[in-house]
Order: sequence, then C-alpha cells, then structure tokens
Amino acid sequence: MDTALVIMAAGIGSRFGGGIKQLESVGPNGEIIMDYSIHDAIEAGFNKIIFIIRKDIEEAFKEAIGDRIEKICSGLNVEIQYAYQDLDDLPKGITRPKGRTKPWGTGQAVLACKGIIQEPFVVINADDYYGKEAFVKIHDFLAGYTPARASNLCMAGFILGNTLSENGSVTRGVCTVDKKGYLTDVVETYHIVKTENGAKAGEMPIDTSSFVSMNMWGLTSEFVDLLEEGFVDFFHEIEGDEERELKAEYLLPTYIDRLLQKGKMSVKVLQTQDRWFGVTYKEDKPVVVESFAKLIADGVYQNDLFGDL
Repeated sequence: MDTALVIMAAGIGSRFGGGIKQLESVGPNGEIIMDYSIHDAIEAGFNKIIFIIRKDIEEAFKEAIGDRIEKICSGLNVEIQYAYQDLDDLPKGITRPKGRTKPWGTGQAVLACKGIIQEPFVVINADDYYGKEAFVKIHDFLAGYTPARASNLCMAGFILGNTLSENGSVTRGVCTVDKKGYLTDVVETYHIVKTENGAKAGEMPIDTSSFVSMNMWGLTSEFVDLLEEGFVDFFHEIEGDEERELKAEYLLPTYIDRLLQKGKMSVKVLQTQDRWFGVTYKEDKPVVVESFAKLIADGVYQNDLFGDL
C-alpha cells in the first residue's frame, strides 16, 4: 500500500533566513524540525512526500529544503511532489473577497493536493515535531485502507501536557474520545497556557491529560473530495460578514468535527506518549535543541540523521 506524507509548508515566509521558525536549526548538523518528521515518516513506511508551498517561494524552498530532501529520497525510492496553495484557488463561482490577504487555512492547504494525492496520507505541520510513535501508528492504520474504509480516518492523539510551551499560550484542538478510542468532538481552543496546577484557556481550567489534535491526521483521497464540498459551504457561511470574509479560516479540525457530527466519518484516535516539540516562540528554541540532543544521546536518532534508512 502506497502512503504519502503531506507537509503544510505554505506558511514559510517569502524570504528565507533569520526569523523563519520553520528553518531554525535544531539538530547537530543544521537539521530543521521538518528533517526529523521526514526521517520518521520514511522509517515508518511512507513512500511519497508532498510539500504544500506557495508558488512565489518555490525556488527558494527548493534551494533551502526541497532539493536536499529530493536527493536523499532518490536513493530510498521515495517520491517527491509539490502542491501549491494560493489565495485565489477557490471553488468555481467564488472570488476572493476584496481586501482578503490572510491565508484560507489548513483545509484549503490540503485541498491543494487534489489531483496529486491518490493514496492514503498523513498530513502534518512543517514546524512541529511529532515523534516516531505517531508516524508508525498512523502508517499501520492507513496500510489497512480499502475503498470500503474510505470514511475511516485517524489522528495522532497527543496528551495536552506534552504539547504546552513554557513561554506563552498555544492553540490546540481539544478532543473528546469515546470508550472505544474514537473521536466524538474536537474544539479548536485558543490561548491555552501552562499553570502551576495544570493548564487553562482564559479562566477555564483544562485537564492536561486530555487528548489534543496537533494537526496530524491520517486521511484518504476520498476525504479530499468532501473537503472541497466543505469549502463551498464555508464561503456560504461567511458571505456578507465583512470581518469573517477577511479573517475566517477553513480549518481541518473544524471541518472534520462537522463530518463527525453528521456521521459521515469515523476518526480513530491513536494515542502517542511522545512529547511534541515546536518553536512557537523564540524562547522555545534552546529547549528544542536540547531535546533533540538528548534524543540523539539516547540513540533515538543517529548524528547522521538519514544514515540509518
């Protein structure tokens, strides 16, 4: 079974270099977080990588990342492809609202893969470290795909306490999971901060043992067709609301939750105990660098990252 890794990297700025958090060096040889995700996906069995980028950063992206990864993958029988997210890539009959400059969100990002993706796939953020366990579990789940199971999705279920920053608030998809391990509800929750006794969003306490989505979903090509239908509905909902037309985003967790409530999909939550790393704030970088150094010291990764593939 062919399976693909889809990396949402369109948020990387048009200028590469200092200040672009996705390109912050975190490994001993200048590796970025994306390198570790690519390594873990290939090790787990994924054999295709799709980078979602913007057309205006294609040349710079390939120079900084793509060409290097393509060279590594050419010897591993791993295919590389590109999809392009664009503000004007909208459903037929819909035009971009005047003044809209904000990207449309993760739902539209994955839609950019329509026509490229024919196999089950895992989608991730470019600047998040997920750990090996999640890639293995999602790959094994997707490897059981059949057309009859096209509506059976999955997600990596991280423990909230393993995903918090010491340096500020974060946004997480807080999940409700039933006794059989299936997702019943996901709520995009903003301004979650770590406290002495756990965590809270605003004044609302949140259990740090709760499952959260880190935008690591195991999806099918059939899901992309539904995603397109949902994008049309999204525009109908925001039409006439000037603020939403300028700022609202079409988000994967929100749309998946809607499908769940309609009974159109099931989502198996695959629990992972791995600790999430990310450079949400500049102050996070030293902790992330130290964390990768420990993983290497513990033998989780080689100093030559791709040398064991």
